[in-house]
Amino acid sequence: MAWDEDADRQYKVVINHEEQYSIWLVARENPPGWKDAGKQGTKQVCLDYIEEVWTDMRPLSLRQKMEKAAKTAAEKGEK
Repeated sequence: MAWDEDADRQYKVVINHEEQYSIWLVARENPPGWKDAGKQGTKQVCLDYIEEVWTDMRPLSLRQKMEKAAKTAAEKGEK
């Protein structure tokens, strides 16, 4: 596919249950487990949006586990 063909395509930003982002063609049904994140546009517009909002690349489950471990460690340190 030529670059100019890709520039005309419209994408949407999608997000999964782990708060990981991706882009998907607007005309296609979302892949299983992914929902619209509320942004559409050119590929670059969507990628710029993801760069702006996805500041922590760790999956949600890992972030929660690490936060719980840090809280537990802090509580043990206070005793």
